[in-house]
Amino acid sequence: MATDWTVRAITRAMLPVLLVLTLVELGSGLVLGSFEAKLLEYPALLVLVPVTIGTAGNLGSILAARLSTSFHLGTLSFSTDDDELVGNAIATIALALTMFPIIGVGAWVLTFLLSGSTALSIETILLVALSSGAALAILAVVVTFAATYIAYRFGLDPDDVVIPVVTNVCDVLGVLVLFATAQVFV
Repeated sequence: MATDWTVRAITRAMLPVLLVLTLVELGSGLVLGSFEAKLLEYPALLVLVPVTIGTAGNLGSILAARLSTSFHLGTLSFSTDDDELVGNAIATIALALTMFPIIGVGAWVLTFLLSGSTALSIETILLVALSSGAALAILAVVVTFAATYIAYRFGLDPDDVVIPVVTNVCDVLGVLVLFATAQVFV
């Protein structure tokens, strides 16, 4: 794929994407605002918000970078029997399953150290963090695969489009999934 590195070409490719992503992020902020009372009631959940959102976006970004590299090397296929594609998805999920329990425990410990007590048990925070992390990892894989495939189909450079899309969508999904799991377990 030949890339046209002019200001006009980059603007034409990125401006619509960035405008849509701005609206998506606005929606994320509105959702976050609607859960303000629950966050103030359970400060450990408040600590989980930025870390969960950031980690989900980072997982998607890592996967997007790997897929983009494969795309540029010409080794990327969107076949379900592609070992590289499946291996990257499994590695992303495995990374999430190891990181989110640490994040949950860290959120509980930080809340305990700053306030002297917590309204939620460490088990509850661990369950919320692990459940939301597992769901977000799966969603990040799906979003990353979809964004990469769409970029490929439209002839866009995945380096320019996929990572901003994945990180912004994972921000919104991070808020939604975290609060959905909090509603279930808290």
